[in-house]
Amino acid sequence: MKNIVVLDGYALNPGDLDWGPLQALGNVTIYDRTPAYQVPERAKDAAIILTNKAIVNAAAIAQLPGLEYIGVMATGYNVVDIAAATARHIKVTNVPAYGTPAVAQLTFALMLELYNQVGLHAASVRAGDWARSADFSYWKAPLHELQGKVLGIVGLGQIGQAVARIALAFGMRVIASHRHPERDKIEGVVFTDLATCFAKADVVSLHCPLNEQNRGFVNAALLNTMQPGAILINTSRGPLINENDLAAALNSGRIAGAALDVLSVEPPSASHPLVTAKNCIITPHIAWASIEARRRLLHTVVNNVKAYLQGQPHNLING
Repeated sequence: MKNIVVLDGYALNPGDLDWGPLQALGNVTIYDRTPAYQVPERAKDAAIILTNKAIVNAAAIAQLPGLEYIGVMATGYNVVDIAAATARHIKVTNVPAYGTPAVAQLTFALMLELYNQVGLHAASVRAGDWARSADFSYWKAPLHELQGKVLGIVGLGQIGQAVARIALAFGMRVIASHRHPERDKIEGVVFTDLATCFAKADVVSLHCPLNEQNRGFVNAALLNTMQPGAILINTSRGPLINENDLAAALNSGRIAGAALDVLSVEPPSASHPLVTAKNCIITPHIAWASIEARRRLLHTVVNNVKAYLQGQPHNLING
């Protein structure tokens, strides 16, 4: 049986899922977390390594002569040097689309939190404000409805499409900036260019992959085109946003709010400008982490390994 090393298993399975199906496929060693410098030592005898966010760079690959296969336990695979792996004929796989329902759901949880301020009002009641109130009802911030608002989606892939369908069910009008409008048409969604998407939307939600062309594209110039009452949602990748520019736009009141599940560095420093920015909600990269999504993820990871061992690899990045 081949040696299989899981470099950072804790995020996927902190104890509420079963590694048994993977352990049935080989001699499995599971580490909770592995910094990049420890990858060569921990994986020195491995034919198969599995990683979520642990970095498998060219230097590590060069020190692993027995490595045959790298399984990324996520959709994004920028943690692996694909060119170095390919040069060594090492197969690399990922897990597409496992988190679509979970990410779409959190997108609306964040949107609704900014529009309804549920957390703020629940905390107020717990603090005794309602018990002391002279009135049967009060609100500590403006409350808004989604119906009739314009949602601008940047990236109408599988997650963007799921978000669009939910938005349409809420009675929102949906516009989208997307690279393949002819391929991904949805009834009720109007395609437009990026500038129009930001300028016309009440809510802009990012659902595009990160690449060198769009890194930091949400910057001061683009934020300044948004309506003053608009909000920005990001459940995609943190580096899509110039975070200093967004913090400035929030603190100056240039836009009304932002809700982010991802940041450019995770975990962030305590002094990160968005942690203390006005009207900014930040969650710790949890959109992917419903137990249902993680169960689907682990199931596909195991099936990817099994398919590779059977000589018929699935979900190849470098096939």
